[in-house]
Amino acid sequence: MIGSQIALVYGTYLLATASPGPSNMAIMGTAMRDGRVPALVLAAGVITGSLFWAILVATGISAVLSAYAQALFVIKIIGGVYLLYLAFRAGRSALKPTSDFVSADAGRATPRYRSLYRQGVLMHIGNPKAIMAWMAIMSLGLQENAPAGILPAIIGGCALLGVIVFGGYAILFSTAPMIAFYSRLRRSIEGALSALFAVAGLKLLAS
Repeated sequence: MIGSQIALVYGTYLLATASPGPSNMAIMGTAMRDGRVPALVLAAGVITGSLFWAILVATGISAVLSAYAQALFVIKIIGGVYLLYLAFRAGRSALKPTSDFVSADAGRATPRYRSLYRQGVLMHIGNPKAIMAWMAIMSLGLQENAPAGILPAIIGGCALLGVIVFGGYAILFSTAPMIAFYSRLRRSIEGALSALFAVAGLKLLAS
């Protein structure tokens, strides 16, 4: 019984994280544009944001957020505005000539690790759907009479799955064929990312 509960939790989390979304698309774009390590740093930020909501749900703070519509409203506003900011950045990058893009890359002294990590954290913390997803996961796993060790198993197992999924995206899309693909279609990819972030941001604000 416990094994089936855990399997259901892991399967739900895996489907939620592996499906295309702003975080996955951002990791893919960063991997193709900047390489493997920057993409892994961004992925680490996304995983940190996911664990942030997991801990809040586990400690019951999410119930407080759900009870106060104002709190969720503020989270939605912040998340929507941040996604629109990312849309602006991606759109501006798409409009740059390839020569400007190459020269900017050549002159970049050090990767923006801190900025990338912060971006990953904010993308996930600013998404109220993450609260709902973790509430659903916890409700599936923390059934009545659940043993004491099931909560660490849920959080730890989902964290490992997050590392595999988000890290996998970073590694897969930083390979030479994907980087060459990005080089050929940079403007189209950046434009698609801009549109995705804009739609996600506007949808979040409208909700």
